[in-house]
Amino acid sequence: MTDAGSHAGVEPDRPERPEKLGAVGARPFAADLERLICDPASRPMAIAALLDALPAALRTAAVRGLSRGAQRRLFEKVRDFAPVTLAELVPPDRGALETVRHLGRNTLPAFRNFEKRFCRLPGTSADAPDALAGFNFQALAPLTGPGYFMALADPERPEVLVDYRRLPPTRPADWPAIRSNERGLARFVYGFMVDRLRRVSRDVTIGSAARRGRDLGSYFVLSREG
Repeated sequence: MTDAGSHAGVEPDRPERPEKLGAVGARPFAADLERLICDPASRPMAIAALLDALPAALRTAAVRGLSRGAQRRLFEKVRDFAPVTLAELVPPDRGALETVRHLGRNTLPAFRNFEKRFCRLPGTSADAPDALAGFNFQALAPLTGPGYFMALADPERPEVLVDYRRLPPTRPADWPAIRSNERGLARFVYGFMVDRLRRVSRDVTIGSAARRGRDLGSYFVLSREG
């Protein structure tokens, strides 16, 4: 999910609607979150504290309420705030090939709600995996394909790279078939893409999309399932 990929376990079979995640109850928190992000004097720790205090449903609804401008500001505000690791995207208590859902919102004009679904591959360390498999779960998947990727630690920064140029060697049985991102409509959505994830809070990350090394100015926020 990226923006370009969202650009799209436990079901449902479609990305959850905001109202199912307590959007009405989250409005005051979403407003507070937006104000903190847009206040030049606020610090990332205050944003993290607000999000960490919310139950999962309200946290997801709050971040899904962020405006496009707030997502852009948030990505820059949390630069060098705190590292994000693969073991936080898929916690060590999850088994190999067990789905972990990260519910997201991107800055596209439409179909903005989506999910990135991750899993740890068999034979890798639960505490320090060297890579994760994943795909984008979103409404346009029948047209664009599932947008498979490999997630890896950035060797130069304490961030995670979501690399659509690399396909996982295997998948959970209930995930869609692995398809190339360089063919058909997938080429225009996921082709040659690498997303960058930064930590916002314990369960929230913010991402930015790039194609062939060029930043696209597209952002997405993710909230890990409770």
